[in-house]
Amino acid sequence: MLVLCLSCFATTGCHIFARKKRVEANPEILYQQAHRALLNYNYKGAIKIYEALTARFPFTDQARQARIDLIFAYYRNNETDSATDAADEFIRENPTHPRVDYAWYVKGLVNFDRPANLVERVFHADLTKRPPDNERKAFDAFRTVVEQYPKSAYAYDAHQRMIYLRDRLANYDVHVADYYMRRGAYVAAVRRANECIEDYDGAPGVQQALQIMMVAYDKLGLKQREAQVREVYRLNFPNSEQQYSDHAHHWWKVW
Repeated sequence: MLVLCLSCFATTGCHIFARKKRVEANPEILYQQAHRALLNYNYKGAIKIYEALTARFPFTDQARQARIDLIFAYYRNNETDSATDAADEFIRENPTHPRVDYAWYVKGLVNFDRPANLVERVFHADLTKRPPDNERKAFDAFRTVVEQYPKSAYAYDAHQRMIYLRDRLANYDVHVADYYMRRGAYVAAVRRANECIEDYDGAPGVQQALQIMMVAYDKLGLKQREAQVREVYRLNFPNSEQQYSDHAHHWWKVW
């Protein structure tokens, strides 16, 4: 009887082992497992299976799809560097793939959603004054979607995010130009304000950028250029009476 039980156990074990081997050797089954984990918000589990799939069966259709899904899984699991690397690798290796627009889009989302760091959160820092390196990367990625894949399902959302980022980037350029003005670096202020106007046309910050240019040219004694900028300002903001001043009072000044 003991021999029979051991024999049955061995036979059952062999069947289980053989079934596991079949699962591991089947890229379609692995992909379905990973996809179910992804749909169930189990991003860490999905990543583990996707990575195994792409490592074992790198040249299959399932592996190619898994590389697309991995970009999203990394992004949702807050593995921003891995998501960016996966997107860059997919774009580089599959430039004509029908879903390469998605890789660009998620690459934009990764940088768009990067949170403030701990110090910024604790001190409630004004993020418009933080160097917008991630925002520039996001803007460029979304612009690629809009310009190179205008019929993409992600083009509209990418364009809306570009508008938000445009305003954020323009505000930062105005902040830098204002910094130069307050230190008497008028040439640098003109250069930065002009970059804002050229790169982010339509952003609200363009109005103040023009004001900065007018004051800077006046300080430099370049009356003709000041008059040219003033005319551009009058044509674009005919009802505006707002003026820029480089002598605004700061909280640390008591005079």
